[in-house]
Amino acid sequence: MSSGDYLAAKEIDDEIDLKELFFTLWGSKFLIIFTVGIFAAIAVLYALSLPNVYQSTAMLAPKSKSSGISASLQQYAGLASLAGVSIPGGETSESALALELIRSKSFFEDYLYEEILVELMAVNGWDSGSGQLSIDNDIYDVKAQAWVREAQPPRATKPHLDEAFAQYSRCVSVSSDAKSGLATLNVKHFSPIVAQNWANLIINRLNESLKSQKVAEANAAIAYLVEQSKQTSLVKMDEVFSRLIEDQTQTIMLASVSDNFLFNIIQRPDAPLLKSEPKRALICVLGTLLGGMVSVLVVLVLHFSGGTVILVRSEQWLIGPISPFISLAIKSGKEKPAR
Repeated sequence: MSSGDYLAAKEIDDEIDLKELFFTLWGSKFLIIFTVGIFAAIAVLYALSLPNVYQSTAMLAPKSKSSGISASLQQYAGLASLAGVSIPGGETSESALALELIRSKSFFEDYLYEEILVELMAVNGWDSGSGQLSIDNDIYDVKAQAWVREAQPPRATKPHLDEAFAQYSRCVSVSSDAKSGLATLNVKHFSPIVAQNWANLIINRLNESLKSQKVAEANAAIAYLVEQSKQTSLVKMDEVFSRLIEDQTQTIMLASVSDNFLFNIIQRPDAPLLKSEPKRALICVLGTLLGGMVSVLVVLVLHFSGGTVILVRSEQWLIGPISPFISLAIKSGKEKPAR
C-alpha cells in the first residue's frame, strides 16, 4: 500500500470514528440531558443550602520597619566595643513579626479564644432581617450558657484550643505588600457585624500585645544599660548610655499614650453589605459541566464495552413518558394551517 492510500484510509477511519461517536451520543441524548439535569439540580440545591459568608477588611500601615531598641543600640555599637561593652545586635522587622503574631496559636489563646469561642464554633448562620445570629442548639445552649455538643474522646464538650484555632485560621487571614509595606487583614464570618467586631478586636489585642512587649523590652534595655554604665569609667560612654536610656524611656512613654502603637489604620474594618461567599452561580455552572462530562463518559464507556443494550433500554425508559408529547408536537408541525 502506497503512502497516499494509507493516508486516505486513515482519514476514512477517522471520519467513521467521529461519525460513530456523534451518533452514539445523539442516540443517548435523553440520557445525557437527564443526567445533566440531575447534576444541575443537585448543584442548585447545594448552592442554596450554603449560608452567606461576609468578609471584613482592614488595611494597616506600619509606623516603623525595625526595632527601635536595636536601632538605637546599634548607633553606638562601635564606640561601646572600644570600651569593652557588648551591645546586642540584629535588626528585626516588627511589622512582619506582628503579622505572624496574628497567625500564631499563642496570640489566639491569650487574647481571643475565650472571647470569640461561641461565635467561632457554635454559629451556623445569620438572619439579615433581624440581625440575629443562628446558634446550633446541639452545640451550645444559649439559655444555660453552656456547651452541650456530643463529642467523642479525646474531644470534650467545650471545643479544644486546637479545634478552635483550626477554625480561626480558616476565618482570619493576613497578608502584606512587599513594596508598600501595607498589611491587609481579612476576617470572614456568617455575620458582617461579627466579622467587623473580630477585625477590630484583633487589631486592639495586637496593639496591646505589642505595647506590653515593647515596654518589657525597653525596661530590660534600661536595666542592661544601667548595669553596663557602671562597668565603664569613660565620660563619653556615660553620655552614650544616658542617651540610650533616654530613648528607651521615650519608647515606654509612647507605648503608654499611643492607641495604635505599631500600625496606622488606613482602612478601618467594615461591615460589608454584600456577601463574599459562596459563589452560587459558579457552583451551578461547574455542577452542570460535571454532569455533562460524566454523562458523556458513561455513554461512551457503555458503548465501547458492549453495553449498547443498556443504553437503548435507558433511552426507551426516559423517552416513554414524553413520547405522546413528542408525537403530538411532530404531528402539529406537519399540519398546514387552513386557508
